[in-house]
Amino acid sequence: MISNRKSEHLNICNNEDVSFKNKTTGFNDIELLHKALPEINKEEIDISTSAFGKKLDSPLFFTAITGGHPEAKKLNKILALAAEEKNIGLGLGSQRAAIEHPELNETYTVAREYAPNALLLGNIGAPQIDLAEDAVKMFDADILAVHLNPLQESIQPEGDLNSEGFLDSISKITDLVDVPVMVKETGCGLSSEDASLLENAGVNYIDVEGAGGTSWAAVETFRAKDKYLGELFWDWGIPTAVSTFEVVNTVNVPVISSGGIRSGLDAAKAIALGADSVGMALPALKNAYYGLENLINLINQFNESLKIAMFLVGAKNLDELKNSSLIIKGKTKEWLEQRGFNTKIYARRN
Repeated sequence: MISNRKSEHLNICNNEDVSFKNKTTGFNDIELLHKALPEINKEEIDISTSAFGKKLDSPLFFTAITGGHPEAKKLNKILALAAEEKNIGLGLGSQRAAIEHPELNETYTVAREYAPNALLLGNIGAPQIDLAEDAVKMFDADILAVHLNPLQESIQPEGDLNSEGFLDSISKITDLVDVPVMVKETGCGLSSEDASLLENAGVNYIDVEGAGGTSWAAVETFRAKDKYLGELFWDWGIPTAVSTFEVVNTVNVPVISSGGIRSGLDAAKAIALGADSVGMALPALKNAYYGLENLINLINQFNESLKIAMFLVGAKNLDELKNSSLIIKGKTKEWLEQRGFNTKIYARRN
């Protein structure tokens, strides 16, 4: 049953090491150019942003974490309270379970109950056209996220390995619902080619969710009897920094950089690369288990470290951060240059 699988996912993510073994996000290869003379007042730095008409106090999203199991109701309540108090975006887990089993609806609707003003993201799979409208209506979602997870499906014991027609399905979903549609990967990243296809399909927002954070091959390995495939593909995917670079330099829709974002410094690097917002999941989940105070502290630390990074590059707001100079080095530089991208365009921007 889907509900049991979701419970297993929560327990594994909270109790097991599901991080990548050898692959990193690539943000260690991104160096923001330090300014010894920032010429700004740190206390006046503005990290607010907006997404589809909603003003947010921070570019941080909690992305597609959970739902569909009784345990998820408590977590989504805490996540919602934090999102409402700190005015950040909150994505919920895949809603298929609740649409097929209405008794699970409250594990999702609790988010709108405790975050009446927050930006909330619904969530369905790419082939689930018939679920799209119900997913939006369930808790009055502001954005509908459509997740892509071919690796997870490949390792998952009950995985669906037929992805024919997904792009056409996504295009139909964008026409069907009356809210913006975001497409997100689940820990393996998006290439420039995939991003271009999604933009042409009418997608309004892209979340790259690259490799280097939580490995869903790892999560499914802990569920599988035969560990061979999960162990083999544990580190599969496009690193988040690489995926962020590729996508922002290819499409003209807003981009979320997620997948291993662990601090405001990571976020500053992602936004300087061109992302509009950043997403975080596992740290939010782990802190939610300990209660609202821990989660609020996580957000405060994120916001403060982002402001410090912005102060050190002389950026008064996120637009100025997007125009900050940075150096791309190491494996990230090598990867991007092999793919035909010019990494030097960021080096002397102001």
